[in-house]
Amino acid sequence: MDPIKVDFTNKGSKKKKEIVIPPERSVLKIIISILGSILTAAVAYYFMMPALNFKDSNFYLYIGIVIASFVVILSLLTKVTTKPEYVPFIKKSAKIPGILIGLLLVVALIGGISSWVVFRANSYSKIISVNNNGNFAKEIAKQDAESYSNIPRLDEPAAANLANRALSGLSSIGKVSQYTVYPQYTQINYKGDPVRVASLQYANIIKWFTNRKDGFPGYIIINMATQKTEFVKSAKPVMYSPAEHFGRLLKRQLRFSHPTTLFGTPVFELDEQGNPFWICPVFDKTIGLFGGTDVIGMVLLDPADGSYKDYTLEQVKNDNSLKWIDRLFSSDLLIQQYNYYGKYNGGFWNSILGQKNVFITTDGHSYIAKDDDVYMYTGVTSVTSDQSIIGFILINQRTKAATYYRVSGATETTVMETAEGMVQDLGYTAAFPLLINVSDQPTYFMALMDTEMVNQKFAMINVEKYNTIKVVGDSLADCLQLYLKALTNAGIKTDIDINDIDDTDSNGSAAANKTATGLITEIRSAVLNGESCYYFRLAGSDVFYSISAAKAEEAVILNKGDNVTITYKATTKSKRIVPAISIASAAEETTETATAAS
Repeated sequence: MDPIKVDFTNKGSKKKKEIVIPPERSVLKIIISILGSILTAAVAYYFMMPALNFKDSNFYLYIGIVIASFVVILSLLTKVTTKPEYVPFIKKSAKIPGILIGLLLVVALIGGISSWVVFRANSYSKIISVNNNGNFAKEIAKQDAESYSNIPRLDEPAAANLANRALSGLSSIGKVSQYTVYPQYTQINYKGDPVRVASLQYANIIKWFTNRKDGFPGYIIINMATQKTEFVKSAKPVMYSPAEHFGRLLKRQLRFSHPTTLFGTPVFELDEQGNPFWICPVFDKTIGLFGGTDVIGMVLLDPADGSYKDYTLEQVKNDNSLKWIDRLFSSDLLIQQYNYYGKYNGGFWNSILGQKNVFITTDGHSYIAKDDDVYMYTGVTSVTSDQSIIGFILINQRTKAATYYRVSGATETTVMETAEGMVQDLGYTAAFPLLINVSDQPTYFMALMDTEMVNQKFAMINVEKYNTIKVVGDSLADCLQLYLKALTNAGIKTDIDINDIDDTDSNGSAAANKTATGLITEIRSAVLNGESCYYFRLAGSDVFYSISAAKAEEAVILNKGDNVTITYKATTKSKRIVPAISIASAAEETTETATAAS
């Protein structure tokens, strides 16, 4: 008898085919599911606002949601969770949506690989062109005895602090407490002055309901040199804004009018007549599907009625009627592109292994006005160093023209810490430094602020000789005078006559003098910039008047109980410390002091 053979491999059996049981009115349920996915597409598009463009990563998420909605709606209609016999029907109906999602994933994967910096490092390094032969002395305008008063004295946080104070101007139109400042402060050149401009936003959702018909009545201007801040009522109200809702939301207005366009972050600017506009950069991905973000044009949108005009990048560069536009390329984008240039100029693996000629920007940036354009400034440092710079880069924010200036020295962070250390007993905080040209010397200039972000002193530190040439002054004029003396003492020839420097107030006009007379009740002293400084408090006051011994030798021999007359600037804003011009015993006040006091 032959043995019984049993096949345990199951090779000969066929896979059992699932039985597809369609639900009642299956065709109707499919049609309803399709209509539901169309409705989902409309709602999702309204709120997500993706560009209908394969170069927009949000586009893939949007399509995925729409396709998935068909399967979800069909599953709900067939009650598949309670009737498992309909699972094969759902699986069959989901095949085409699944294939579409799979194709999207393949496109996204291929697009991502084609954009990967590992393979495209050379392309990334060429996304920005750089002139590496910048001449600081010839190309950066020197400060003279007159122009120094127009130096910006505020950074963005300080400007934001001042902007909120300008909201009191809304009282003239009966709109107090209805609006706050939209937290975007665009630095531009406006009628020859460095200013930051900001639009408004509703104080809360209730204020939106009560004011939406009127829109925003104007905007805020902060003069970065004079520190003057004002609310300006525009000729027409601002109706389209990032702070609006529904149809008047700026992004929605742009998306519905340009469904396939990639946009950067719109910025608020003014033309020379004071008319507000939204500058909306148009992006393209120049490397693969997702890499190499660059600006190729802009949409100029009127915030009053939402009308717009499209411009190419070449038009913005060459059309003189558009020269008032200062910021088309954002600082973040320019820094990103320059870092690509610095890191990948020798290839991807060199940026990690050999790191030959690899450099990056320092932390932070500021702005310089040059040829009626705004240039972003930031230091450049070796990828292996974080304490010193090898140069700095200026990039035009309208045209992307970039120039590198070779100079070694301290980073911005280092000089901020140095300036704060020079007044550490006062607890002041340094603003981000501005790069200026003083007698052909690259110089960091920065304000020193108190806890209320009010400028109290100013510092100038030589970029190259930051350890030895550094000064702090009570006013900008005082600071410049001290800096010129420090340069002269270091053997550096200066081209500004110290006697031509007028002590001016924050508005650039001569400030009147005031006097305070009384008994000294408290005396303190400190050494700043190698000079002895004295602080006097008079009876009945909590203000300290500060003066250096170099300015008033008599300060050294004064004692508590002495009756003195102190001369100081009427425009001084400090609540605790007031820089003095002179100090004299009241009984022996000189004719010169008395004349100044009057």
